[in-house]
Amino acid sequence: MISTLASVDSKAKIGNNVQIDPFAVIAGDVEIGDGCHIMSNAVICDGVRMGKNNRVFPHATIGAVPQDLKFKGEYTLCEIGDNNTIRECVTINRGTASKNTTKVGSNNLLMAYVHIGHDCVFGSNIIVSNACQFAGEVQVFDCAVVGGGSLVHQFTRIGPYVMVQGGTRLGKDIPPFAMVGREPAAFEGLNLVGLKRRGFDAQQIAEIQNIYSYFYQKPLNTTQAVQAIEAEIPQSDARDMILEFVKSSSRGIVPGVKK
Repeated sequence: MISTLASVDSKAKIGNNVQIDPFAVIAGDVEIGDGCHIMSNAVICDGVRMGKNNRVFPHATIGAVPQDLKFKGEYTLCEIGDNNTIRECVTINRGTASKNTTKVGSNNLLMAYVHIGHDCVFGSNIIVSNACQFAGEVQVFDCAVVGGGSLVHQFTRIGPYVMVQGGTRLGKDIPPFAMVGREPAAFEGLNLVGLKRRGFDAQQIAEIQNIYSYFYQKPLNTTQAVQAIEAEIPQSDARDMILEFVKSSSRGIVPGVKK
């Protein structure tokens, strides 16, 4: 149902069973999938490609032009997957010439006042608490949880199954399965609660803890730790995920807690 008080451009492609409430604004170069609910005063700008069954709460703005001085008006996109909950006053900017597209996967919860900058890539099953701010070209992997009020520097990567404590300022990459907090941000151990909730058993958790002892307990730099893990720890999905993430990190991973 589309309210007669909503502003919906005739060129917009609206799926089946979409509800658009009064005073919502839908631009022309927009695609909204089946079953979505766009609530009052939400704004869906040109370039948005939205999947199915998303809920966009009042005053959210999806697909606005980037807050980037290098942006020159080029045609770019903002892609949203399925089953996302996008709460009040969330802003998600579309891409720039750098990557062309800002992407948010499926089954994510973005709480009120979250900002996702240009060319960010978010996976699926992510929870972002209130008022978190992500600069341009940040990557957040599947099943991460980011605590309220966190600030994330451009190009930073937050790995899968990570827990970021509220109010954290991030400028280094967070490797998979980690819990990060403090000021400055530091590795505080594994995201044990999150791993157990996602079905990791005691043996898998012990393996991951052993891998991280090379980075954060042994007297090794990152390169030496990677070499030692490859030589001494048998191949597994968790080992390979951690090593691939660390070796591909351009910013470096967060340090351990200083004693």
